This record gives sequence, structure tokens and C-alpha cells, in this order.
Amino acid sequence: MARRPGQDTERAHRTHVVPGRRNSTTGDSNMTQAIMLVGGKGTRLRPLTTHTPKPMLPVAGVPFIAHQLARAAAAGVTRVVLATSYLADVFVDHFQDGSPYGIELVYLTEEEPLGTGGAIRNAATGLTCGPDEPVLVFNGDILSGLDIAALRDGHRASGADVTLHLTRVADPRAFGLVPTDPDGRVLAFLEKPETPEQIVTDQINAGCYVFTRSVIDRIPAGREVSVERETFPELLTTGALLRGVVDTSYWLDLGTPGAFVRGSADLVLGKVDSPAVPGPTGEALLLPGSAVDPAAVLSSGTVVSEGASIAAGAIVEGSVVLPGARIAAGAYVRDSIVGAYAEVGERCSLDGVVVGDGAVLEAENELPAGLRIACGTRLPVGAVRLSAGPGGCEAGLSNAAAVHAPVAPVTG
Repeated sequence: MARRPGQDTERAHRTHVVPGRRNSTTGDSNMTQAIMLVGGKGTRLRPLTTHTPKPMLPVAGVPFIAHQLARAAAAGVTRVVLATSYLADVFVDHFQDGSPYGIELVYLTEEEPLGTGGAIRNAATGLTCGPDEPVLVFNGDILSGLDIAALRDGHRASGADVTLHLTRVADPRAFGLVPTDPDGRVLAFLEKPETPEQIVTDQINAGCYVFTRSVIDRIPAGREVSVERETFPELLTTGALLRGVVDTSYWLDLGTPGAFVRGSADLVLGKVDSPAVPGPTGEALLLPGSAVDPAAVLSSGTVVSEGASIAAGAIVEGSVVLPGARIAAGAYVRDSIVGAYAEVGERCSLDGVVVGDGAVLEAENELPAGLRIACGTRLPVGAVRLSAGPGGCEAGLSNAAAVHAPVAPVTG
């Protein structure tokens, strides 16, 4: 992505202040401020994140963090600091000052990776609230139905230094564990368990916190800090009150293609609420400028983006079709992501596949779950099959002719 001359030197502390709106340096107890951590590269979602930061990927028709911003605004948040790093300008170009969401946006960019704790500390320079005020902190890849206002208000009432949103999972082996006492006080932060005996709770860190502002200011500045492995454990050793609130509402980490598709579909289907969904809930969301033939069948929370087209006889289930993409007649697309301006040919079958931007799948390809097609790739007719193909292989005719040519008689 092209950058303006001199941009790299200005973006470390770049802020955007809305003309005529409040931008004081004194706290206001009737207002809540927040930090969103949106600097990750989203490597688990490649090739989708090759040109787009993970929090900016379209989920249910809008960039994912649009859902977070809308829910934060509904909870009374008035100022949000976006802690950016990877492709930072994409956020600024899209959201500008935040006024459509009724909030003020400030952008602070890490020049070097600072970890979760370091990013929170760096972003705190964009806050204007007082030392005793609550500050919400959101991870930029978590979709949840959490009552944000209740979490903040409970933090205020409890006098806690930090309040953590916790959720329960059936299999906690892939997560760090956060046991609490009967009153909700956090007892420890445990690494991922390796044996059944180490699974002392099914409670995990759900990626949303409320900090008392003065606690953020104690995080070391200018170096990499992990809030999970360093900040929180150190607070426990000093006797700080860390409070865990277990919430059993909807929760999903959108860090993988399967979760990304599921989260988008669940928003469209109304399984989790967001004021930012640009249309009514139902089996499919068709954005303005999309074209869907009446003989196509869309279901299970499918999204068809602006400029995308679905031809007659195509079946699309629970998938995300990005801007300008085309799905041809008779294709079957399930639980997949079709990248911007990509093409899915006639009678192709995709099940749990990621098709990168601008890729072309010619007719009769069958792609199984887990495949990722790189941006700009072209698959010829029937190049990938799980079943016997329709026959024909023009590219191999010359080689076949050479293999089966009659052997010249030996003379001598």
C-alpha cells in the first residue's frame, strides 16, 4: 500500500480530533473511554489478510470492528483509541473521526511490536479520562454478546483494579485458565494445561477487560509486555483486586477462517446482536449493488457483498462472498469465503474453502475443507477433483501422444 511522503514519521502518535466536539484533557465521570487492540497481522486468516487487517475484514457486511464500535457506543463509550500497527492507514481511511458511530476515534500506531500490555500502555496516551475512571479494553478479533455496560458498572461498584470478562469452554486445553473464588476474585493465571490434572477450571480469558486508568499507567512503557503473562500475574502478586466475571452469552474468537465464516453467519442469522448489521436478520444478507439470480439458493447466513453476483442454479450456504466476486451457474459453495473479484466457475464445489482476492476457479473444480487458494491464482477446468472428472485434458495431449507413440524398430 502506498504511503504519503513523511507518513512514517507522523503516524506513531497520529490523532484525529473531531472539530467542535469535546476533546478536553480532564476526566468526565459520565463518559467512558476505551482501547481496541487492532494491530495483529492475522496470519491464521491468510490470504484474506494479505491486503486487509484482520479487524477490517467484512463480517456480516461491515468491517468486523464496526460491530465492536457500535456495541461500545450503545454502552455509553464516547472515545475509543485504536491501537494499530499492521496496515494502520486502512483503519483511518475507513473510519475517519468515528462520527457515524457517535464516538470520537483516536489512532495510535506501534512502530515496533509491543505485545498486548505494551499496546495498551502505548494507547493510553490517547485517553483523556482521570486516574480513577474505568477504561474498557477490547481485543479486535472477539465477537461476543457481553453486556458491556454491566461489566463496566460492576467494575466501578466493586472497586477492582481490573475486571476480566471470562467465558466457559467445553475443552479448555487450548486456552490459558483463570480460576476464581466464589466471590469472583481471580486466584491465578495458568498456562495451557497439558494433563487432565492441570484442568482446574473451564474458565478462560475472553479478551475484554475494564482497567482502572491508573493501573494502565503502571504498565512499563516503550517495551514489549504481555498483559496475560506479565501484567496480570504481577498485579496478583502485589495484592491487587482482579475480578473475573463469567458470562455465558455468545462468544467467538474470529482468528481462523472457519470461525470467521461462522461469526458472520451468526450475525446475519441473529444468533448474536449487533447494531451495525446493515439489514434485517435472516437466511442471507444482500448488500446494495449485489446481483443474485432468482434461481440461485442462498441460506444459513450467507452474505453477498456489493458488486458480487450469484448466477442461476448456484447454491451458497453460510458463506461470505466479498465485493466484486462472481459465482457461476450450478456452483455449490458451503461455509467458504470467496475473495474480492474472485471467480468460481460453473459446477465448482467448495466446502470450507478460502479463495483469495482475484483468484479464478474455472469450471468443474471440487475443493475440500481446509484449502486456501492464494490471491490471483487460476485453477484450470477440473484441476482439483475429489471425484472422477468429466474427462478431457487438452494440456496433456502432447505428452500422452509421446508416451503412447509406437516404438521405432531396432535396426542393425
